[in-house]
Amino acid sequence: MKKIYNKLIRDKIPEIIESDGCQAKVRVLGKKEILLELRRKVLEEANELIEAENKSDIVNELADILELIDAILENQNINPKLLKKEQKLKYKKRGGFKKGLFLEYVIENK
Repeated sequence: MKKIYNKLIRDKIPEIIESDGCQAKVRVLGKKEILLELRRKVLEEANELIEAENKSDIVNELADILELIDAILENQNINPKLLKKEQKLKYKKRGGFKKGLFLEYVIENK
């Protein structure tokens, strides 16, 4: 039976598939193509994070997201320190998420 995935996978997945006695058809993506697929993969993992049911699953999905962030930084030749700096600037300007605030609505006075 052939199951179609058409998605970015981790580097060792083909070997894992073959060790299970299956065959995997993979191709190497170009630089522009990989950036798009890395972004799509972040969405996939974020959706899996939403569905996570316990602390172990949450940690697992967060680890995947961090791996993707690292890959995007490398793909775009961005220094991780720049990301951390931007994070700090946003925190200073807009705050964090520690209070658990949930915006229900805004009434515009125009």
